[in-house]
Amino acid sequence: MTTSTGQRVLVTAGAGGIGRAIAEAFVSAGASVFVCDIDEAALQQMRAQLPGVRTSVCDIADRAAVSRMVTEASAALGGLDVLINNAGIAGPTASVEDMDPDAWEAVLRVNLTGTFLVTQQAIPFLKQSDAGVILVMSSLAGRFGYPNRSPYATTKWGLIGFTKTLSRELGEFGIRVNAILPGAVEGPRIQQVLAGRASASGRTVAQEEAAALGNQSIKHFVDPAHIAGLAVFLASDAGRSISGQMIPIDGDSQSAA
Repeated sequence: MTTSTGQRVLVTAGAGGIGRAIAEAFVSAGASVFVCDIDEAALQQMRAQLPGVRTSVCDIADRAAVSRMVTEASAALGGLDVLINNAGIAGPTASVEDMDPDAWEAVLRVNLTGTFLVTQQAIPFLKQSDAGVILVMSSLAGRFGYPNRSPYATTKWGLIGFTKTLSRELGEFGIRVNAILPGAVEGPRIQQVLAGRASASGRTVAQEEAAALGNQSIKHFVDPAHIAGLAVFLASDAGRSISGQMIPIDGDSQSAA
């Protein structure tokens, strides 16, 4: 596989979690990386640990802030080859009947509209690349219904349609667009979820973990480094014939519940 040496990469929400793993993987592959995130402290820590990475504080739900950030990123990198649309929020847990409309709109504003805003601003720069790439972070919840998580699932399904449309619109410019659909990802967040379930059910955390993995063929949560490796592959020369695809990385999960 050809590495990403020389690629100019923008990662949204790249200061922690999956985004941080993706940024680190591209740096290791020789890319120049720009990371935006809403967490200024996490960005400061990232700069200390990865001195070559450029960063900017940005709320992708803020149209003016997005415009400034993408322009800043392209200037800092000398152009743009790869956009990783990783930013998103989980939103509330409630039935559709009980959902707070403001909470619903907040999730759509970040996950869907925010991704649209960043992508729209980045397209003119990607068109100047010899091999432009857009990767959109959807989810297992973009494949299945997700009870009591309607805003999250709706946005992740919406990102599938966005990816498909972009790949059709941008193919003539040599820009490839794909979506990555992770399942439950190993880390503090899933452990907090399992602890909460255990507290509510009276079962142990280990029992809750076994139940969560019960709908997967591969019995472990997804390593963020493996998602990052997939992103680097899709952005590499080895992925130049792959576009408009929805690629799960979820241990062969059969539901999102």
